[in-house]
Amino acid sequence: MKRITVLLADDHTIVREGLRALMKQEADIHVVGEAENGRLAVSLTRTLKPDVLVMDIAMPILNGIEATRQIALDKGTTKILILSAYSETPYVEKVLALGASGFLIKQSAFRVLPEAIRAIHSGKTYFSPAIAPRVDPTQLPNKKGLEKPLLFKLTRRESEVLQLIAEGNANKMIADILNISIKTVEKHRQSLMEKLGVHDTAGLTRYAIAKGVVESMVQVKIL
Repeated sequence: MKRITVLLADDHTIVREGLRALMKQEADIHVVGEAENGRLAVSLTRTLKPDVLVMDIAMPILNGIEATRQIALDKGTTKILILSAYSETPYVEKVLALGASGFLIKQSAFRVLPEAIRAIHSGKTYFSPAIAPRVDPTQLPNKKGLEKPLLFKLTRRESEVLQLIAEGNANKMIADILNISIKTVEKHRQSLMEKLGVHDTAGLTRYAIAKGVVESMVQVKIL
């Protein structure tokens, strides 16, 4: 029997451990890797090519929505199942428009996760009961906006830099994470301020929180 290969992406170790333990009980499902941030989730999806990626939305370095967009652009065969504490309609609609095949609410997901994985692997969609009434699988959003970054005014790199700034990373750390020069980071920072009409890091952080790029409860430091 060929098992369904699964990649787990969540920034909380205890959540990944719980999901992995749950999957071990399923004879037809095999966890092939774990990612603690969105950037690593994108990278591992490209290298491991799992059948299903189970991914949180609120992750550091690169959030799950932008990670979904980047993975979908690769046009691979991996199906994406969102597992999130957020169930607001805009989040659901956004990830579906970008290519996700299902959306589960974390609080009630563990008992149905294996079933959801099997469903989207077979080409179906799957949603938590609280979300399903809001979603018509025959009327899912199209992917016309797929080439656009999470925030339409920004380039993909600017979106990434914005999230890293809002998470409290200094220019040097951002440069190291993205493998670009500090001068390039400074140019992106300046471009962000000009495009968004803000004048300091605090303004960029408030914008990122308002747009759901980072969680409002994330403790950020003003640089």
